[in-house]
Amino acid sequence: MNEQPILRDERTTAVENQSYRLAYLVLAFGVLAIVTYRGFFRQESNWDLMALVVLSSGIATLYQGRQKIFTRRTLWMMAVSAVASALIAVVLVVLLR
Repeated sequence: MNEQPILRDERTTAVENQSYRLAYLVLAFGVLAIVTYRGFFRQESNWDLMALVVLSSGIATLYQGRQKIFTRRTLWMMAVSAVASALIAVVLVVLLR
């Protein structure tokens, strides 16, 4: 058997991190889809699942902020996304009452 050590380089780390990113996206959007389904079709409250999505996203954002990786454009897009999300939430609440 060949017993050479496995070498880890920047590419290995980048591919590994990309796989974690994709897995997180699948989990986060999967939970959001479950929350949407249960809310609209089964009339269930899913604040615990939503809290998991928000908390995990918040942790990732805080970590990235502490590592100072955000650019001006990134911060601008985060602000626009937050405002758009809030507006959509208000519209949905008003329409579904």
